[in-house]
Amino acid sequence: MAEGKAELEKNLDAGYQRTRKSLIERLDDWEDQGAWDDFYRTYWRLIHRVSMRAGLSNDEAFDVVQETILTIAKQWKKGRAYDAEKGSFKSWLMNVARWRIADQYRKRKRNPAAMAVASHQWRVEDEADGRGTATIERFADPDDSMEKVWDAEWSANITKVARDRVKGQVSPKQFQIFDCYVIKEWTAEKVKLELGVSMAQVYLAKHRVGALMKKELQALCEQGF
Repeated sequence: MAEGKAELEKNLDAGYQRTRKSLIERLDDWEDQGAWDDFYRTYWRLIHRVSMRAGLSNDEAFDVVQETILTIAKQWKKGRAYDAEKGSFKSWLMNVARWRIADQYRKRKRNPAAMAVASHQWRVEDEADGRGTATIERFADPDDSMEKVWDAEWSANITKVARDRVKGQVSPKQFQIFDCYVIKEWTAEKVKLELGVSMAQVYLAKHRVGALMKKELQALCEQGF
């Protein structure tokens, strides 16, 4: 199981780096490249996880990530981007990703060998997570299940993005204290003993990092996240 998780993390990191580099190269002649890079870093994991849960392989999921963001960038450049009057950004992004997931299934039908690769990916993921059901069976009908899966992954992603941003604003020690006390729900006494800090440091980290988390979550929501 540990080897399976290590393989998944290795593939995930490699896919992230490759897709990000390729995406930025394809956006090279567009204005505000930094903004699109930030957009990618904010949403890639959400799109990738939903694509994987829809039954795609790791590589296929990263193709969905790249094509989803490229689609949005192209629409933006042509002045046909998200319109708040027509619905939420969350739903709009979900639909763009849904179309790109469907594209991958169409490509798979034209390339039977891709099914074997996807099946291997499902087995690796299931073994790593201790599950006995293949991904494609857990999310057998993407059209019926997409919104539920998207909502769950959306909530998880917004929290992770906020945490990653806050992590760079405080000391590693302070973030570790917050993670153990608030996220892992250790008692204050356990945090004190395990990390070798004072009670004052525990409560200071909770207050300071917690305030920053709240600020980042609010900022993400105001940005349309």
